[in-house]
Amino acid sequence: IISAMNSLSIASPCPKSLRWSPGVSPLVRTSARCYSSEPTKEKNVPYEKTLKEQGGASAGPTKPLPRSADAVVIGGGSLGCQTIYHLAKMGMTNVVLLERDRLTAGTTWHTAGLLWQLRPSDVEVELLAHTRNVISKDLEEETGLHTGWIQNGGLFIASNKQRLDEYKRLMSLGKVYGIESYVLSPAETKDLYPLMNVDDLYGTLYVPKDGTMDPAGTCTTLTRAASARGATVIENCPVTGITVREDETGVRRVRAVETEHGTIETACVVNCAGVWATKLGDMAGVKVPLIAMHHAYVVTERIEGIQNMPNVRDHDASVYLRLQGDALSVGGYEQNPIFWDKVSDKFAFSLFDLDWDVFSANIEGAMNRVPALEQTGIKSTVCGPESFTADHKPLMGEAPEVRGFFLGCGFNSAGMMLGGGCGRELAHWIIHGRPEKDMYGYDIRRFHNSLTGNNQWIRERSHESYAKNYSVVFPFDEPLASRNMRKDPFHQVLTEQGCVYQERHGWERPGWFSKDGPAPVLSYDYYGAYDGPKNTDDKYRALLGKEYTFDFPSHHHVLKDECMTCRQGVAVFNMSYFGKFYLSGPDAKQAADWLFTADVNKKPGSTVYTCMLNKSGGTEADMTVSRLEPGAANLPLAPESNGDTYYLAIGGGVAEHNWNHIRTVLQDQGFTCTLVDHSEDMGMLSIQGPKSREVLQEVLDTDLSNQAFPFSTHKVVNAAGHQVRAMRLSFVGELGWELHIPRDSCLPVYNAVMAAGAKHGIINSGYRAIDSLSIEKGYRHWHADLRPDDTPLEAGLAFTCKMKSSIPFLGRDRLELQKKEGLKRRIVCFTIDEKIPLFGLEAVYRNGVPVGHIRRSDYGFFVDKTIAYGYIRNPDGANPDFVRSGDFTLERMGVTYQAKAHLKSPFDPENKRVKGIYD
Repeated sequence: IISAMNSLSIASPCPKSLRWSPGVSPLVRTSARCYSSEPTKEKNVPYEKTLKEQGGASAGPTKPLPRSADAVVIGGGSLGCQTIYHLAKMGMTNVVLLERDRLTAGTTWHTAGLLWQLRPSDVEVELLAHTRNVISKDLEEETGLHTGWIQNGGLFIASNKQRLDEYKRLMSLGKVYGIESYVLSPAETKDLYPLMNVDDLYGTLYVPKDGTMDPAGTCTTLTRAASARGATVIENCPVTGITVREDETGVRRVRAVETEHGTIETACVVNCAGVWATKLGDMAGVKVPLIAMHHAYVVTERIEGIQNMPNVRDHDASVYLRLQGDALSVGGYEQNPIFWDKVSDKFAFSLFDLDWDVFSANIEGAMNRVPALEQTGIKSTVCGPESFTADHKPLMGEAPEVRGFFLGCGFNSAGMMLGGGCGRELAHWIIHGRPEKDMYGYDIRRFHNSLTGNNQWIRERSHESYAKNYSVVFPFDEPLASRNMRKDPFHQVLTEQGCVYQERHGWERPGWFSKDGPAPVLSYDYYGAYDGPKNTDDKYRALLGKEYTFDFPSHHHVLKDECMTCRQGVAVFNMSYFGKFYLSGPDAKQAADWLFTADVNKKPGSTVYTCMLNKSGGTEADMTVSRLEPGAANLPLAPESNGDTYYLAIGGGVAEHNWNHIRTVLQDQGFTCTLVDHSEDMGMLSIQGPKSREVLQEVLDTDLSNQAFPFSTHKVVNAAGHQVRAMRLSFVGELGWELHIPRDSCLPVYNAVMAAGAKHGIINSGYRAIDSLSIEKGYRHWHADLRPDDTPLEAGLAFTCKMKSSIPFLGRDRLELQKKEGLKRRIVCFTIDEKIPLFGLEAVYRNGVPVGHIRRSDYGFFVDKTIAYGYIRNPDGANPDFVRSGDFTLERMGVTYQAKAHLKSPFDPENKRVKGIYD
């Protein structure tokens, strides 16, 4: 039946042997469906021109290899070509691109080449806009060559209200960037696309300036433009090795690229090898966490009336329809993709046989959407390899293991559309040491090092990301794959008390606490794919399903209870997933002065909230730094030290990024320091609220009064007979302490706290409450309202910067310049009176003109309002008067709401509560 299905052509009458069988796939409909028994005419891509040539790889390099280069880009697909183009355009002309076969030979040549301008991320919208500019305008102006760009528009299909709400969110964000889009009714959609079945539509989103790209035309033009600027592009030259050596300080660095035809000395290698990137990483001792899968589409015969129609994405049917002249390319994402476990080095300009058992669901969705397909034959099938990652986002940036080894791979079949923006950012990263935009979501350092070499995690998480690629993107979704990878000592006891966990960096951290008993996270069942058993009685998944809404969740009242108990009584938060590092050594004080914006060299016993910046003044991290007394080791509470030692406590979800940032700065500056990670050795409890002092005074053997234990100080004390480091800090805006506890002491200390707190009504609380409480107080979350492209001055964190001192620190010069020139953008707090949820990405208007978008939002239960933070921009100066004099509205899903702008948080603006002052 598979061979019979290889040519989609309805012919009646049809032999029973060629009809659809219910056994073919659980997703196909069971009514009679017939396929002609004529074999597929061809297994090939639909493009008129490809760069495929017979015997290309055996002909030898197309150019002589230079002896040295400033950078060597490996892989001649979309990312490799875009990267070398942008490197050359930025002035690094002594660069080489090596392709083992011909350009595009790996995965790029068979790409569908779609470009959709709207994504649920402001950074991705900007990356896509740059790709579009390069392909549709820049390259043609530079070379006089046409890249093959076709602007035929894009149409997103919504079969239900939630899906259309998601599209309306994209539309609102697009308005901030000037992207034209329209919500259409089913009837308007039919007028635009007469061949479409609109009977089951709720609505659509039409983006007129979306389009398609041609892989051969794009990559050829990119490399010609790069070559014209001095870059060297060498095809038919496989890489056989990467030379890596340790420098005099023990840091591993790239030294050369080896091939059968010679060696190129270089300090910079860029891994753009796509599916083959893992093998290239192995050559240098670099882990590249991606996996190869079969990804397919089919090309139909001619369809009358399809010409000039927009491309279509029907997410609910998990299918896309790409205009291909007078035909369609039909593809999508299945629940049961095929893994390519034995990646072949000889696979160039090659395709797999299409597995119709897997692909049939996509055909069914396509025929429902465009019924003319039922009478249309299939001209060719295209099933090739693509690389996929754990979160369906690319892998970019400098590898943690080897300096000078950069990643530009794992693009999840979106390498063409993201290539221009990512190529530019990668080039900037290589030349200047960091990207211009906030690329943390693509940075390899977003994954903890314990995960990137874990094959189970890579396989399970990549499968789930692939299968859910077309799912609605809800704000509080969590993965089900590869959970329970990192668990703290409180995990089991909190599970028994109804903890609903979130996954961050491999850690299980408390999200909120259900009143209906335990809801443990089960082993991954691949959503029932591959004939495996599906989990039953999965309470966690059921609770997660209740988060699938753009309204307040059904447990909104539970979150309120957790927040208000903290505000009015006392709550305990398990924050054990935090990163816990020690910085010590001969140059520790000098390093701390350079790394941290605040003056952390107060007397021992002090704790300082501070930021770390990049050389552009952007915020790479925020954290607390505690200066320790010199002395003998008391691990894990203190390392041995006869000099300056600092204890760094950092949000656990970004700990790997922070670790590598610090280590890189220490290396670049030549500081002699020791950086040690004790994150796994300690738990961390935060006890917060007006009654926290009463509770902890029963547990700790020290005076907790304001005089004896002021805010922003710490000391090692006994808690129920166990030594802990107590810090008087708050991330929720209340009186409270953090207890940093050696692992074996965690449960006894927790039990003592809960016993002492029982008469005060103490409860467990989670990160959903922390999100709400912290935004209510106006505290920043790194990588939400504080990112590497935001300076502390823009983020309202000037108080963390030692600008009044003469102490130099990384990024200080940029802050001084920005202060002198005046801010062009600043963060603003907004509240709205209507009781509706906001989730971020909503457009911000001042006097009817878009001036920015919301970064983070949550409901503030104490002030009883939705609170949102966003950056507003004004080329003439985003000063306080600009904020005070404006009339602000926020657009949510196409509807605008009157908003009040605040320069300070409306909650406890005088900071009385953290000082224990409750009037």
